[in-house]
Amino acid sequence: MRRTIIDASQFELTEKVVAIKRVTKVVKGGRNFRFTALVVVGDGNGHVGAGLGKAAEIPEAIRKGKEDAAKNLVAVALDENNSITHDFLGKFGSSTVLLKKAPEGTGVIAGGPARSVCELAGIKNIRTKSLGSNNKQNVVLATIAGLSQLKTPEEVARNRGKSVEELL
Repeated sequence: MRRTIIDASQFELTEKVVAIKRVTKVVKGGRNFRFTALVVVGDGNGHVGAGLGKAAEIPEAIRKGKEDAAKNLVAVALDENNSITHDFLGKFGSSTVLLKKAPEGTGVIAGGPARSVCELAGIKNIRTKSLGSNNKQNVVLATIAGLSQLKTPEEVARNRGKSVEELL
């Protein structure tokens, strides 16, 4: 997987909590409750990341998730109308997310977990479809995997040794 990880200190990141799960461990003295928070962060300008935080209290889990997400930022190739440059299938685990380029005025057509990722990445026009497992964590990671592998027309032209006009 082609992932360029970016330094988060140079961006103004906004966060969104996608899911909070309560995890129970049964021990001799009773039950231990802990929380897991799935957090997505992005700058709304082509950078997005996701992280998982685990702690005894919810706010602490969210803080840890935000820190983890900031460490895993990826760049997203956007076109002139704030959509993706081409259609792509993002895969993670048993989740697959179909990402389709959309014309101006379409908006973000996506389910909950994929919608959070697209909005925080700064994508304004996209259609997505979750295929396979609908596990929130895997859908978020599949969406990010797909977005991180998108290529601009300039990159494709450079790799093929042609000009952008010849490709289009």
